[in-house]
Amino acid sequence: MAADQRPLSEVQFLTVAEVASVMRVSKMTVYRLVHSGHLPAIRVGRSFRVPENAVHEYLRESFVGVDTA
Repeated sequence: MAADQRPLSEVQFLTVAEVASVMRVSKMTVYRLVHSGHLPAIRVGRSFRVPENAVHEYLRESFVGVDTA
């Protein structure tokens, strides 16, 4: 089973504030990423929860390497 296909009981969810802290951005930036579809999230009542692995995947895909050539 792939890491992104884990049972929900094994998925760690982060609050918007926790995601903002991990990414070192504002909560508004996290909300923008969620609403634009760049960062998957589930809605719990009036708040969002983001799978921790989705945050790490987003950061990995967004990484800009330095070309040394």
